[in-house]
Amino acid sequence: MPITFPPLRARARLGDQIVAESTATRRTEQTAGPATLWFPRGDVAAPHLDSGRLWQPGDGELSGFVRFADPDVVVELIDDMGGTEAPDVTVKRFPTWGDFTDLCTVLDVASIAPGRYMGPARDDERRPVVEGSQLLAQTLVAAGRHAPDRRAISASMVFARVATTREPVEIDLDETANGRTFTALAPRISQAGRTCAVGTILLDVTAPDLVRHHAAMGDVPGPYDSTPLDLSLTGRDVRIVDNGYALSSTAPIGPPQIDAWIRFRETPDDQALNVALLTHLTGYLSLAAALRPHEGIGLDQAHRTISTGVNAISLAIHAEVRASDWMLYQHRSIFAGGGMTHSECRVYAEAGQLLASFSVDAMLRAMNVDGVPGDRRNAL
Repeated sequence: MPITFPPLRARARLGDQIVAESTATRRTEQTAGPATLWFPRGDVAAPHLDSGRLWQPGDGELSGFVRFADPDVVVELIDDMGGTEAPDVTVKRFPTWGDFTDLCTVLDVASIAPGRYMGPARDDERRPVVEGSQLLAQTLVAAGRHAPDRRAISASMVFARVATTREPVEIDLDETANGRTFTALAPRISQAGRTCAVGTILLDVTAPDLVRHHAAMGDVPGPYDSTPLDLSLTGRDVRIVDNGYALSSTAPIGPPQIDAWIRFRETPDDQALNVALLTHLTGYLSLAAALRPHEGIGLDQAHRTISTGVNAISLAIHAEVRASDWMLYQHRSIFAGGGMTHSECRVYAEAGQLLASFSVDAMLRAMNVDGVPGDRRNAL
C-alpha cells in the first residue's frame, strides 16, 4: 500500500462543520477501490476525537493518523492555483483522479523505438476508458518529440476502438512527408496489438505574417465571474460561464453552447506539453453542449440509458500555448441527430487571441435492453 504526501491543504466536513483540516495528510492507493486520505489525529477538531463512528485509526506507518469512515463526512482538497486572491482557490472533492502533474506524466510519452512511443497507463476505477482527447494529446507530444524543430499546426484523429486505462498504449508515427517547410505524419494508436485510433498531423517551421486576422472572442464574462467546476484534477482550474454545464437531466434547458475558462497551476517546460494540455479537454464538453437544449436528457444518463463517446476530433493550433494562463473554450453544437452530434469550437487567450479551433464528432444514442449501444462498432 504505497503512501504519498499530497501537496495541498485538506479538510473533512460534516455538513457545514469542519471536523479536520491539515497540510500534513497522507494518501494511500488501494489495489481495488478508491484512494484514502489520512489526517493526523492532532488536526482533527477536539470535539470529534471521541467519535469513533466518524473515523478509524491507522497503524504501522500510519500510526497517529485517522481516516474518515462515515459516508456523511465529505473530504475535500483546497486547490490553490498560486494567486493571492480568494477567487484563485477552488475545492476538489476527494478522491480525485490525481494532480495535473500526474496528467503531464501520462501525456509525456516515452520513445521506445524510432517512430514509436508509449503512453503510460493510469487506471481509473470510475470509468476505465481512455478519453479520445487524451490519445490525441499524447500523439501531439510524440509528434513534437519526433520533429522538435517544428510545431504542430493541425491534427485529426478517428477513435475506432476503445482503449483501456489498465495498460499502456503504443503510438506509431508514419512519416508520410518531410520537406523544407512541412512534416506530415500518419499516427496509429494501438493497445495489445489492436488499432484503437488513426489520424494525421501536420507540422510547420512557421513563417512571418503576410496577413493576420482571426474570429473575435466576443463579450464573455471573465473567469472570476464564472462558476468553478470540479473535474477531479487538482492543479487545473475550470470555470463555466453562465452555469452552462449541468450533468442532471432535470437541469434547465439553454442554447447548445458551453463556454469554459481553463488554466493549469504551472506552465510545462516545452510547447508540446502545453499544446497537449490544451488538447486534453477538447473532448469533454461538446456533448454537454449538444444536450443542453433538450429537456429530460443529460449526461447523468451516460453509459446507463444512453451511449455516448467521442468518435473524431479535428484540431488546428494557431498560436503558442501557455497552459498556466486562462484559456476560454467556446463549444457550439451545430447539429444533433441520427445518433451523432457535431460541434465547432474555439480556444482563446484571456486577451482575445485565438489559440486553437477544433471540431468534435460524437455518438449519442439510446442503449438497448441489454445496456449496450445499438452499434457496438462505435461504442467508445
